[in-house]
Amino acid sequence: MAWTWRFEKADGTEVPPAVEPEEFTTQGDAESWVGEAWKDLLGGGAEQVTLFEDGSKIYGPMSLRAEGD
Repeated sequence: MAWTWRFEKADGTEVPPAVEPEEFTTQGDAESWVGEAWKDLLGGGAEQVTLFEDGSKIYGPMSLRAEGD
């Protein structure tokens, strides 16, 4: 299984990530990584992310902005 992220602007347009992710072998690893990298991703132009497992959407888009921002 491969877990990957899609990085998007608020309108859903895909953008390249400011921090290049690896291909994750577990959902937990993927979620931990985005939890550590979200500020850099947001600073690089990604406003939301979507998680995929082997090409199938698991959830998202999930905002990288704090509530109220």
